[in-house]
Amino acid sequence: MENCDVLDILSDKKVLYAEDEDGIRKNVTEILELFFQNVVAVSNGVSAMEEMTLSSYDVLIFDICMPHMDGLEAIKRIRQTNKKIPIIILSAHTEQSYLWRAVELKITKYLTKPYNKDTLIEAFKLVALELVDSNLEIKLSPESIYNPCTKSVLHNNKPIVLSKTESRLLEYLIKRANQSVSFDDIYDYIWEFETPTKEALKALIKEIRKKIGKECIKNIYGIGYMLEI
Repeated sequence: MENCDVLDILSDKKVLYAEDEDGIRKNVTEILELFFQNVVAVSNGVSAMEEMTLSSYDVLIFDICMPHMDGLEAIKRIRQTNKKIPIIILSAHTEQSYLWRAVELKITKYLTKPYNKDTLIEAFKLVALELVDSNLEIKLSPESIYNPCTKSVLHNNKPIVLSKTESRLLEYLIKRANQSVSFDDIYDYIWEFETPTKEALKALIKEIRKKIGKECIKNIYGIGYMLEI
């Protein structure tokens, strides 16, 4: 497989960032846009909760002290339905009580202000690896290995690059390998506010099958698809 920069795992991912200080939010958003395909920034915990109901995110980055609802309370509510999404906390708080609450909420990284770009990037690497369970060579079949850094498949020893939409969907299916994934869940994750036709999804699945092997993704009649690994 090709050399792997783990930050490239984030290149087709969507991050939700919550921070109430305008200057910090602007600066960090600019950094996030270097690594993530889609960055949504909000100014408080309530807005973050609303975003989580409206759209699908891959990574969360939250401040703690925000108006209306603090970051830890928002994360606590999110964890009730989403146990696995990687979360970074950026906070001025170093008190033990905050740190223990963060541990209980399974935070990937707790960064205290002031932090610099290098510190942020190291945290991004941690969430990137968490997204793929630290597996940089995912065996899809005896003939196919997927590299989440290069967004490419080695199929019968031939490297084939996937588009960002193809890699985003494939990694979504990989995270739910051997489980049926509904059409609606895929629509919400890939297209969000658009209203694609079922033919558009079929065409996308067809393209992925061409690149990883036709037998990997199964049709689940009337429900959706399943990636068998």
